[in-house]
Amino acid sequence: MKTNENFQLSTLNSQPNKRLAVVILNWNGRALMEEFLPSVVAYTPGEWADVIVADNGSTDDSIEMLKEKFPTVGIIQLDKNYGFAEGYNQALKQISHEYTVLLNSDVEVTPGWLEPPVAAMDADRTIAGVQPKIRAQRNKEYFEYAGAAGGYMDRYGYPYCRGRVLHVIEKDSGQYDTSADLLWATGACLFIRTSIYKEAGGLDAGFFAHQEEIDLCWRLRSRGYRLVCTPSSVVYHVGGATLNVESPRKTFLNFRNNLLMLYKNLPEKDLKHVMRVRFWLDYIAAAKFLLTGHYPNARAVYEARKAFHELKPSYEPTRLENLAKTTLPDIPELRKKSLIFAFYLQGKKKFTEL
Repeated sequence: MKTNENFQLSTLNSQPNKRLAVVILNWNGRALMEEFLPSVVAYTPGEWADVIVADNGSTDDSIEMLKEKFPTVGIIQLDKNYGFAEGYNQALKQISHEYTVLLNSDVEVTPGWLEPPVAAMDADRTIAGVQPKIRAQRNKEYFEYAGAAGGYMDRYGYPYCRGRVLHVIEKDSGQYDTSADLLWATGACLFIRTSIYKEAGGLDAGFFAHQEEIDLCWRLRSRGYRLVCTPSSVVYHVGGATLNVESPRKTFLNFRNNLLMLYKNLPEKDLKHVMRVRFWLDYIAAAKFLLTGHYPNARAVYEARKAFHELKPSYEPTRLENLAKTTLPDIPELRKKSLIFAFYLQGKKKFTEL
């Protein structure tokens, strides 16, 4: 690694006591940064916060553009594309701020977006992570798929949010404008205590991308920390998860990583039952892909399960460590019943109906 000699952060060097770093992971994302960095720079108070782009080995002219158009933005240059998870892990090795915001490059922020999450963490040391309310940048009256007003999960590993249950996304009418405890906060805009991130091992590099923030948050929640949504802070996320037909690669990562996450974090008393049920649910999902003509996605489900079983032995030490460090075995934000049953058989399409 050559990150130290490529680390350029003059704003930090001049004022080393800033409390918060907004870290944006970039890979060949010049156009996105040109569109969304202006709002981040404008609404991030330079007196106490830094904006930093961690470049994941881009091959476009992202770095040159940053130096020319955003001279106050710090740059961490990584030597290759480490993926979302390890890219952030490598970047945060260079960060010593009290708080870090993991911010996607396709997020538009709004005035005052930093203050409510920081105030929440200042007020309660047990709060490890916070997310704002996430609306869709291309359809601003609606919540955004990847996070909405805070994340939860059922016992079989199906994530959902206040404002989004499976593929049904609600219009934001203020129905979730109260702060709430969560199981997971979205990685699109995740405020986290930097020391706790590092202490917990950061994001799982083996995931590469998809569901790594849920895994991290579940790990933190099981150790007694809180995750919270502060909806008075609002950001807009472009995202890509609202597409009905996912790419086979995305399907593979979602299914494989979800199974790994369950294996890593489930209590021993639940593991066998959950994995038996997931066997059937996964192959029902594969059958649905087949029946709708999405053959590569169906194969991706099979390949994901195969990859999970190949990786499972290497994750046993991690599972044992997680179980040993668990102080909250029964997490209130982890739904005890099946989301799939409630959605498809009971017709419950909104968070308030669950």
